Amino acid sequence: MGTVVGNNTRRYHGHLVAATQAPEIRTVLLAGIEAYVSIGANSDGLSSNQYVGTVHPEGYRNLESFTIGDCAEWVWNIRGSLVSKRLSMHESENAVTITYSNLSDVGLTLSLRPLVSHKFYHDNFRVTDFYPELLLFPDDRTVIAHQGIRLAIEHPGANRTPTTGWYYRFEHPRETERGLDPIDDLFCPCELQYILGPGESVSLVAATEDGIVALPRTEISEVDENDVDAMLVSAARHFLVKTPERTSIIAGYPWFTDWGRDTMVSLPGICLETGHVADSRDILSAYASQMRQGLIPNRFVDKGETPDYNTVDASLWFGNAVYLTLEREWDEAFARKALGWLAEIIEWHRKGTRFGIKVDPEDGLVMQGEPGVQLTWMDAKVGDWVVTPRHGKPVEINGLWVNLLRVAEHLAKKLGSSAQAYAELADLAEVSMRKKFWHPRMGHFLDTVEPDDASLRPNQLIAMSLAFAPLVGDEAIVALGKVERELLTPMGLRTLGPKESNYVGRFEGPLDKRDASYHQGTVWPWLLGPYVSAVMRVTGDKKRAQAALTHIVTSLQSYGIDGIAEVYDGDAPQYPGGCPWQAWSIGEVLRAWRECNA
Repeated sequence: MGTVVGNNTRRYHGHLVAATQAPEIRTVLLAGIEAYVSIGANSDGLSSNQYVGTVHPEGYRNLESFTIGDCAEWVWNIRGSLVSKRLSMHESENAVTITYSNLSDVGLTLSLRPLVSHKFYHDNFRVTDFYPELLLFPDDRTVIAHQGIRLAIEHPGANRTPTTGWYYRFEHPRETERGLDPIDDLFCPCELQYILGPGESVSLVAATEDGIVALPRTEISEVDENDVDAMLVSAARHFLVKTPERTSIIAGYPWFTDWGRDTMVSLPGICLETGHVADSRDILSAYASQMRQGLIPNRFVDKGETPDYNTVDASLWFGNAVYLTLEREWDEAFARKALGWLAEIIEWHRKGTRFGIKVDPEDGLVMQGEPGVQLTWMDAKVGDWVVTPRHGKPVEINGLWVNLLRVAEHLAKKLGSSAQAYAELADLAEVSMRKKFWHPRMGHFLDTVEPDDASLRPNQLIAMSLAFAPLVGDEAIVALGKVERELLTPMGLRTLGPKESNYVGRFEGPLDKRDASYHQGTVWPWLLGPYVSAVMRVTGDKKRAQAALTHIVTSLQSYGIDGIAEVYDGDAPQYPGGCPWQAWSIGEVLRAWRECNA
């Protein structure tokens, strides 16, 4: 992970960022390689490193081209001679291969200095933090171990000079923008020198273990930019991960791990639309095994073994993912287990579970909320301040609740079990939703009831978009039109209407400022999924749905290449922000693309 010009602009950037405890613990081991080419008496840098106040060397000035496919390739023009670098990952191993090639018809000398960080990926790295337990220089290999994590660099054919030196004060400007410490120091264990004749190449392998078996990916052919479906499928594959313990979906790169809510929203696109139905069942089973009191985990934490359960909607999205998985491929044994999971969720919601989550017996609607806790997907918190608490009965939570009850009813009927109790609960909640959420004067559905909140937000779309959506008919048509006029943008939907007093149109500044604007107008691409499905369900207008996806698919080649960003500014020009690669952005856009282009 890095930049096209080669310098690291985030603390997360590096050539080898290893899943040292897959999938949630990641370590930046090989931050980069400082590279110089000498032709005759002249020496020029290929790499680019940003320090405080300067860039050195300035290899970006000689960059001829950059191409990415299964591997990344840079080509530099050094005084008329072309030199390339390929960076390739190894499938299912913590290893990369870096290959330099002399593409010219003259000989040259290549000098490489590996830059090592050996840090937990959220942290900074300083000279005072690094006390290697092991630093070895066997033939054709350099080995470093720190805090029990090993980095081995294989460099056959190199003339190696041990240096054990430091490079100080690398600057990561994207961290400065977020109000975080932008400075790292990097350790250089050695200098490697090669003589390359015309057409010759040299390769290094950086890995956490010896005896790497898998071959690196070396294809650089790009997906046809006119084939949107293929581009989205290609992007989706990055998020599905498998470890000996479980199959999971990573919520976003570089900093998110596997979150329950994100997984369940992303799963239909990431798994089902790419043919990974068995993986979908495995993921659902893994989360079901961690269910406590009718709640699946909000996330598996980075460090430690206790999952978090502070979410009201992850378990309800779980029900939706179960239904879509079984619709894609019926599996009776899995369906019976799934019905048991749904029954457990329903039972706990009726009698009350954690964080004040409970079904109101009077109207059948789910209420939720406790002071200081954020339970819906609009979960930003700054210190003790919950930015969007949404206590009461949120619209999308109850849309998902009705949907889950209907899924249980559907499965019970299909499996020959009694479905009456589920049907009665769903009928009560559905009638209550249509009675309590519609605001005729505002022309849209309330965001929450009891207490009522008439803020214009996109959450109502979810209650219009599901397979068993409770909000349909003439009122939904009117609400959809208002959402479209005020919330829909080329890159996704605003989280709050621009006419609302708390609207924030820019997602920028330090982290606390960004968190305060996260769901107060900031645009989220993933909401295009519910929007497209709502259009299709409420109006059946394919062209209207297709038009909403026209611009977002072009972003696959802009912010994070082969990805769609987590968020965009609410106001034009809409700059991207957050994670460059976000699972539910890709998953929901892919699912919506297939739905309206079927």
